[in-house]
Amino acid sequence: MLEDYIKNIKEEMIQKLQELIQIPSVYTKSKNPLMPFGENANKALEYMLDLGKKLGFRTKNIDGYCGYIEFGEGEEMLGIIGHLDVVPSGDNWTYPPFLATIFDNKIYGRGAIDDKGPVIASLYAMKYVLDNCNVNKRVRLILGLNEENDWKCIDYYKAHEESPTIGFSPDADFPCIYAEKAILTPYFSMDCSNYNDEPIYIQKIDCDNNAINVVPKICSTILKINSNILMEDLIKVLKKIIDNYGFEIDIYKLNDEEIKLTSHGVGAHAAHPDLGINAISRLIVVLDALFKTYNSSIELFDFFTKYIGTEYDGKSLGINYKDESGNLTLNVGKISLENNILEIGLNLRIPIHTSIEKIENTFLTCLSDYKDITYKKLDSKSALYIPKSNYLVKTLCDIYNEESNSYLEPIAIGGATYARAFNNCISFGANLPGQKDMCHQTDEFISIDNLLFACKVYAKAICELGK
Repeated sequence: MLEDYIKNIKEEMIQKLQELIQIPSVYTKSKNPLMPFGENANKALEYMLDLGKKLGFRTKNIDGYCGYIEFGEGEEMLGIIGHLDVVPSGDNWTYPPFLATIFDNKIYGRGAIDDKGPVIASLYAMKYVLDNCNVNKRVRLILGLNEENDWKCIDYYKAHEESPTIGFSPDADFPCIYAEKAILTPYFSMDCSNYNDEPIYIQKIDCDNNAINVVPKICSTILKINSNILMEDLIKVLKKIIDNYGFEIDIYKLNDEEIKLTSHGVGAHAAHPDLGINAISRLIVVLDALFKTYNSSIELFDFFTKYIGTEYDGKSLGINYKDESGNLTLNVGKISLENNILEIGLNLRIPIHTSIEKIENTFLTCLSDYKDITYKKLDSKSALYIPKSNYLVKTLCDIYNEESNSYLEPIAIGGATYARAFNNCISFGANLPGQKDMCHQTDEFISIDNLLFACKVYAKAICELGK
């Protein structure tokens, strides 16, 4: 019966996912209190709530912060927690990121796998259960709109609505996730107004609106000569520094006093910085070397080059933490220069048995020799850990293994999902084992086979957990 259902709703699921991807639901600042995360995020929420109503579910828009789609009765609630916002698309896509092109049995588009495809699969799994199974719980698909930033949507939900009794988030990998690393997002800043009289100074920095949880693939700066330095000599020095490091950084002479540098990298999810090349960190290392060549030094760049550099595993900080959840990883996701304040933002994924405070103390120790640098913690999230022997972990893992004819064990990840926002909740799919993780990547896609398989597995999970 379930196999027939999947075949019958295949084209509808594909169409609805395409329509959802075509809404560019990237976070934007908004003055409208009913659209706190921007007009397009609100459009994505209204689209899903309208679709839920048409499929026969109860729906609720929770003041524009989030919403839910629900069926069933009972005191207990099975929660399925996903998100509709997406990271910025960037450039160099083979197909336009918000067109939802189908090619080679794949649906391409920003949000296809993170998290719009899995959300659609979850909704149609709920529809199957609604029409064909008896459950003793309410089943609620919770839809967030600010997951890629600071989770204000889910915080608002928890302050105004009931939390699930048990649940899963379709925002990671199969077979299921039993542990998620802790996350720390620290910022380092300093006042650079005194540096404007130096031989060379930074006039502008642009990182293409990169999200903190994305390895940046491009970053540019405009430098101004403030002395009798010849532009030709400056370019020669720059070329030598760049060639010594082997970085891909373009040099553009704008005029006799201004020069532009554009650093190129490879984008990736901040949970897997080793899969990318960080354009920001490479640019900072080159700038630090350039300024020191001309007897000038910016404290923040000196600190960065000494303790962070182009590494992604924390070794430059003198730390090499590792446990069953993997290594500590570090991503340089932000750099800005506004009102003479230079600021760098990092995103760290910390192994589950290492405390966030231990990492913060390491930063503060490294900063002890720098009087002008200010440290602040923008955000942090505690690790998620549920033993592999737990009923929820075992049940979801068994369901996946049965449907895939495999014998895989639950896994730990560096990513952060809504699962850690609730008790008795873990992540479950929809990336398949051995499949390249396209989350936050250029040319993000979900295969149609993956979409259908996820729907089938989620339907069985809802039936089982809803008993």
